[in-house]
Amino acid sequence: MPYTQSIENCLADAIGPTGLDAATLDAAVAQTAPTLDRLRAWRRDGGLPLLALPGASEDLLALVPLAARYREEFDDVIVLGTGGSSLGGRCLYALCDAGWGPPPGTPRLHFMDNVDPHGFDALFARLDQMRTGVLAISKSGGTAETLIQTLCCLVWLQAGGATPAGRLTAIAAPADNPLRRLAARHGIQILDHDPALGGRYAVLSLVGMLPALIAGLDAGAVRAGAAEVLDAALGAARPCDSAPALGAALSVALARTRGATATVLMPYADRLAPFALWFRQLWAESLGKGGHGTTPINATGTVDQHSQLQLYLDGPADKMFTIIMGPGGGAALTAGLGGDDPDLAYLAGRSMGDLLQASQRGTADALAAAGRPVRVIAVDAVNERVLGALMMHFMLETIIAAALFGVDPFDQPAVEDGKRRVRRYLDTMGQA
Repeated sequence: MPYTQSIENCLADAIGPTGLDAATLDAAVAQTAPTLDRLRAWRRDGGLPLLALPGASEDLLALVPLAARYREEFDDVIVLGTGGSSLGGRCLYALCDAGWGPPPGTPRLHFMDNVDPHGFDALFARLDQMRTGVLAISKSGGTAETLIQTLCCLVWLQAGGATPAGRLTAIAAPADNPLRRLAARHGIQILDHDPALGGRYAVLSLVGMLPALIAGLDAGAVRAGAAEVLDAALGAARPCDSAPALGAALSVALARTRGATATVLMPYADRLAPFALWFRQLWAESLGKGGHGTTPINATGTVDQHSQLQLYLDGPADKMFTIIMGPGGGAALTAGLGGDDPDLAYLAGRSMGDLLQASQRGTADALAAAGRPVRVIAVDAVNERVLGALMMHFMLETIIAAALFGVDPFDQPAVEDGKRRVRRYLDTMGQA
């Protein structure tokens, strides 16, 4: 498996009364069995498209020529979308661009998921229309943010003498919708978004795979990692042997019996910081219904040891913690550079990776010592296979947790209400 999951420091035997006793956890884990059976049936019968993606390859082969053209013709690619249409691709892209640009010969991807005009003005000012491609992604094809983003990009491209056809690709469900009509009007290529695949569960589809391929990533390895987790999770003889089921049972039981109404995901790798943002949307939008759910909080080690850890250790005991421990590495510091300063002696001969390793272990130990339930997910690399595995784990964990809470993990009724209200405000702007 691309990762290991340790829950010992979520149990009462290790951290005291804020942890779960064995009987409570066992009862919660047993309740996941019907959902695991349902997932197995969906996978067998094709009832949930998400479960078919890890084993698919023909759709990736069909995307390769388009990705190759984008890589050859463009220096920059603007990815338009919001929520699940953007966050998955963004966290995959972080594998090859940690903020200082992509590898040589690869276009730089810009994930524009907001509608702050300042951000678009600043972006447009530094790009060349003739060397810029655009991906516009909206499952419904009617997301207001994506539509206004696309319209603004069309104006900007045409102002620089660039025709949209060949430079812009739209991804939307195969139905009559505004994005598809707009694309057809301008001769823009249109790709189909599976209408049965929710945006926040779409990262393994072309929504995440096309940006990954343009960035030069191994999309097949992403899916292979996801397949390993899916096979293990649904092939487990007992629910307690299924890592996502165990994680879901742990989270829900802590919420119900120990007041852990928030869940903190804290990876110790800069390249996984966008992954925590992806998880935040997945967990919040899938579970927050009818008064149920827990509040997801993204954090990054070691940064948040110096901004959030005081609260985590000494504030309200209302959180479950998941620390993703990554690999260390890096060249060793040369002994003696600090001279005879005793305050630098503990760093002599140590690498930056050594400090990272010590920090993540120390934080986990400190949380447990303070009686905070802390799960550790350890990975020995940060790459496509591992990220695909983590994504599949948390998608399954979310679906299983939703069943335990008794909510539908695939809808978002409150979000839809907000969208309707936005539309009404736009319709009345300028009226007396």
